[in-house]
Amino acid sequence: MTVATPELRFADVVVVGSGVAGLSVALRLKERPELEDLDVVVLSKSGFGDGSSRWAQGGIACALDAEDSPQLHARDTLKVSGELGAAEIVEALTREAPERIADLIARGARFDRQDDGELGLGREGGHSRSRILHAGGDATGAEVMRALCVDARERPGLEVVERMRALDLIVSEGRVVGLFAADQDGRLIAYRSRAVVLATGGFGAAFLKSTNPPEATGDAIAIAARAGATLVDMEFVQFHPTALDVGAEPMPLLTEALRGAGAILVDGAGRRFMPSISPQAELAPRDLVARAIWERLTAGEQVFLDARPALAERAFPTAVASCLRHGLDLTAEPVPVSPAAHYTMGGVEVDGSGRSSLAGLWLCGEAAGSGVHGANRLASNSLLEGLVFGARVADDVGVAIASGGNRPTATFVVESSRPALDLGQGAQVEREVRSLLWERVGLVRTAHGLQTALRELRRLAVSTRAGDRARDLVTLGLLTATAALARSESRGAHFRRDHPTTGAGWQRRLRLVTDPSGLAPRLLPARSPRRSAGVS
Repeated sequence: MTVATPELRFADVVVVGSGVAGLSVALRLKERPELEDLDVVVLSKSGFGDGSSRWAQGGIACALDAEDSPQLHARDTLKVSGELGAAEIVEALTREAPERIADLIARGARFDRQDDGELGLGREGGHSRSRILHAGGDATGAEVMRALCVDARERPGLEVVERMRALDLIVSEGRVVGLFAADQDGRLIAYRSRAVVLATGGFGAAFLKSTNPPEATGDAIAIAARAGATLVDMEFVQFHPTALDVGAEPMPLLTEALRGAGAILVDGAGRRFMPSISPQAELAPRDLVARAIWERLTAGEQVFLDARPALAERAFPTAVASCLRHGLDLTAEPVPVSPAAHYTMGGVEVDGSGRSSLAGLWLCGEAAGSGVHGANRLASNSLLEGLVFGARVADDVGVAIASGGNRPTATFVVESSRPALDLGQGAQVEREVRSLLWERVGLVRTAHGLQTALRELRRLAVSTRAGDRARDLVTLGLLTATAALARSESRGAHFRRDHPTTGAGWQRRLRLVTDPSGLAPRLLPARSPRRSAGVS
C-alpha cells in the first residue's frame, strides 16, 4: 500500500465548511477582542460561498411580531419534532434568534420589507404565527451568504481555503488535534490545530433524488464517526415534498414558501388532495405532505404544484426561473413535483455548545445532532440553526482557547498515515450507494428493505478504497440504515411501512458509534447526551 506524505500546516482553529454555520463560527471568533491574533482557517470543499446554504430558498424563522414570542416559536418547533426535540436546545434556538437576525442586518443582509419599511413576515407549514423572514422573495440563503462572505473577506486573520476536502480527523491520546485534507490536485495536507469545528452540512446528496448540491455528502459526519465520535438520530432524514420532477440532478427545489403563500397540490385530474389528509392541508408538516405525494407517485399517478394562487400575491423569482430553465411556466401552469432528500436532522451528537464526545472537536449546523429538530425539522429553522449554534460554538471555542489549552507545537508529527488518494475512481460505487439509499432507506422503509441495504452496502464496502467520497457514502448509508432498522416504529420523518404507528416506548434517541473503517456501526445504550472535556 502506498502512503502519501502530507504537507504540515498550523492554525489555531480549523473550520471545515464555508456555509452559514461555518462562517458564523469564524466571524464571531474574529470579533472577540481577546482573540484578535487568532489564526482561523476555513476550508471550503467548493468555491467560497457555494454549498447548500446559498441554495436555501426558504426563509429564516424568528419571532419578531408583537403577537409572537420565542416561546411560541419553541412550542411549534417541539410540536413537529415527534416528541424527540431537546427542549432546552430548542429554547436556546428561538430565544437567541432575534439577536442573530440583528447581527445579519448589521452585516448588511437585506431582508424583504413591507411598504411601511417593517420586516415582512411570512408563514409556512407547522408555524402558528407569521414569523418567516425572506430575502429576494425566495433567495434568502443567497442573500445571507452574500452578507457573510463580504464580511469574511474583509476580516484580517481569517483565511478561506477553497476546494479543500476534509478526509479524516487526527486524534492523539483521545483528543482531536487536527485533520487530513486534500486539495483539488489530490495533495495531502495535515492541519494541526487547537480546535476543529466541522460545519459541512448534511448528506442529502447521498440519495439519488435530492435537492442538495453534489458536495452535500455528509463529510463531517463520516469522518467524525470513523474517529470514534458518537452519532445520534441518524434515521431522521427529511424529504422535501416539492422538488421539480423533470429528471434534473440535483432536483430544483420549489420552496415551501410557495405553499405558505397559497400554492396547492393537485393530482393528474386537477383535484386537490391535501385537505382530506390534514386540516392544515398544504401547510401540514413536511413528512405528511411528502408521504401523501409519494403514495400517489408510487401508485402511478402524477402530482402537480399549482403556484398561480401564490404568485398572485408574491414574487418567487428563483422558483420561476428554475421552472423556465426546464421549459415550464410556473406562472401559467401547474408543474410536476416529487419528494426529494433535503435535510439531515441527526448527525454527530453534541451539546448546546456544539461539543462532541471527542475532546477538541465541535460541530454546528446540519452535521450536528443537537436534538434541535428531533424527528422532524420545522420549516425555516435550518439557516437559523447555523446562525445560532455557529455563534454558540464560537463562544465555547473562544473560552477554551483563551484558557491556553492544546497549543500546537513546531515539533508536531503526524501520528497516523493514510493511503495515497486515487481521485476520479469510485464513481460506480457512488451511483450504486445513492440508488440503494433512495430505494431502500428513503421516504418509506421496511425491515426487508433496510436489511437488503445493509447487506448491499457491506458488499460495496470492498470497493471504497477507490475514493474517499465513496467511502463516506458507504459509512453514512450503514449508519442510517442501522438506526432506521432499529427504530421499529414510525415517527416524524422516519416512516416504516411495516410499523406505521408511533410507539409509546420509543421516545428516546438512538445513539451509535462505528469502528475506524466506518463499516461496523453499533447501537449504544440509551442515556442522556454526554458532554466532553473539549479543549482543556
